[in-house]
Amino acid sequence: MADNYNDIINLPHHVSATRPQMSMMDRAAQFSPFAALTGYDAAIKETGRLTDEKIELGEEELSILNMKFQLLMDSLDEEPEVHITYFKPDDRKAGGAYLTASGTVKKIDDFERIIFMENGTKIPMDDVLSIELPTKGSVLE
Repeated sequence: MADNYNDIINLPHHVSATRPQMSMMDRAAQFSPFAALTGYDAAIKETGRLTDEKIELGEEELSILNMKFQLLMDSLDEEPEVHITYFKPDDRKAGGAYLTASGTVKKIDDFERIIFMENGTKIPMDDVLSIELPTKGSVLE
């Protein structure tokens, strides 16, 4: 059986004249493990990511919030500094997260029900959980 390869066993290693030699790193990458299920790890991480449920306010809480909205609209000329906690729905799964925007309210669109902050944040009024003022003696307190 050893005699079968005697004609080629001592020939020099072939080097292509037209193609460049592959680097050791690229050659090793050919034999590295691969993810048979592409996207599976990302799907597992996405499933494990926690989201909050939207809190539904009661009638009394909604009434207080509506009064604060009205007071805020009446005091826009005074440029009140506020902290608004609101619900931002998640784009990929059920639920979302509660965020707090702090700053000056630029405008309130009562028809579209959107609060525009000076920093460019747009907050849907229907997603607002609370409105707080950081300073005492303010109109909204």
